[in-house]
Amino acid sequence: MPLPYRHLTSVLVRREGDLFLFDSGEGTQVSLRRLNLKWKKINAIFISHTHADHVTGLPGIMMLSSQVDRTEPLYIYGPPKTAEYVESSRKVLDMYINYPVIVKEVLEPGIVHSGEDFYIRAFPLKHTKTCVGYTLEELDRPGEFNPKKAMELGVPCGPLFSKLQHGECVTTESGLVVRPEDVMGTRRPGRKLSYVTDTQYLPSIAKEVQGSDLLFCEGMFAEEFADQAAEKKHMTASQAGTIARDGNVDQMALIHYSPRYTDKELEPLLREAQGVFPRTVLSHDRMHFEIPNKD
Repeated sequence: MPLPYRHLTSVLVRREGDLFLFDSGEGTQVSLRRLNLKWKKINAIFISHTHADHVTGLPGIMMLSSQVDRTEPLYIYGPPKTAEYVESSRKVLDMYINYPVIVKEVLEPGIVHSGEDFYIRAFPLKHTKTCVGYTLEELDRPGEFNPKKAMELGVPCGPLFSKLQHGECVTTESGLVVRPEDVMGTRRPGRKLSYVTDTQYLPSIAKEVQGSDLLFCEGMFAEEFADQAAEKKHMTASQAGTIARDGNVDQMALIHYSPRYTDKELEPLLREAQGVFPRTVLSHDRMHFEIPNKD
């Protein structure tokens, strides 16, 4: 439930000019306004499941986007009933929507959204209703171009440089064929971000989030309430740590705490998670993470 000092779950990812929203709990647009973010640039929204605390902010986001000159479509992804929720909200609230809204329900694991150099993949979780997790994964980037080496091979500075950088072979005036691998460094791995919430512990989750630079993962209960976590199909903080450790992630941010814990009472969750995976932090409203490109 929302607390006076803590909104419901939502994570915004900004990447190369794109904005992606993962869940849209009540109060999401309040944080967007406080951060002065251009919400009209939200390209896609990814819903984990249709429990109210993860979707009640969605109608507000949709109506907010109608107040600006938006022409680009808004894509909404989520498990079954997402489309029904969106359509019934539009109808009952008599929403004025002046841009295309495209809802696609996730019926099986796999890629749900993609761009030129990235994709977003959905995978199954296990909650009291159908729930999915998401990973945003970038494709490997080309290695760094070595202009000095290219010129040594007889390639003049200019358009031929661009061809090599785009993977094409070129022929010098002397007839030498220069291949991209002759002048490009080794390919650099892309970044990976994972989002996991509202699920009981499943060993398979670690495989899905494998190698993430940043994992957002629910840590709803301390270990003393493990029985309640299992009954409600949620995780303890130490179980989240197990996923991060087994998934060999770089950093984990805990999210989605039980309302039994005030912000001053979250330290036990952090200690339990760090006992398994030391590179854990507690997330809080409007917290900012940066994932730098890999060399």
